[in-house]
Amino acid sequence: MKEDIPAEVRTVLDNYLALNHHRRTPERYAILDAVYRRQSPFTIEELGSDLEAVNFRVSRATLYNTIRLFIRLRLVVRHHLLSGTSYEAAWTQKSHCMQICTLCGKETELRVPQIDQAVEKATLKRFRADVYTLYIYGICSTCQSKLTRSRNKQRKNSKHE
Repeated sequence: MKEDIPAEVRTVLDNYLALNHHRRTPERYAILDAVYRRQSPFTIEELGSDLEAVNFRVSRATLYNTIRLFIRLRLVVRHHLLSGTSYEAAWTQKSHCMQICTLCGKETELRVPQIDQAVEKATLKRFRADVYTLYIYGICSTCQSKLTRSRNKQRKNSKHE
């Protein structure tokens, strides 16, 4: 199996498993490798398919339990979106901003340095921030155009009646 897991991420998992007297199973490392090979958010089903593509089969229960462990270790972040729950490798990601259309569900990742700066400068009481996620809900330009055309068509039809 190709090693795509960043060394730091592997060390975090190794240390956790050793300190808590858990086994270092090939399934955990295969799942971690599959997560860090992905370049975008994924569902559990997609992750299972990725593993099957490299002839490594794991049960859904193993996938869910392992992802829960990775979330606890801050190696993975969970997103609750309109389209459902998705997950993403989180070790190298400090922030996550997304705009989500409430009509079609289209999700677009944003890079907004001003938000990063504001969060970095924020004074948090008795709390150390690791990462943040910001979801901005609204209507995308495609859906806005469809709504405008629909309204214009309705107005035109009502004038002719």
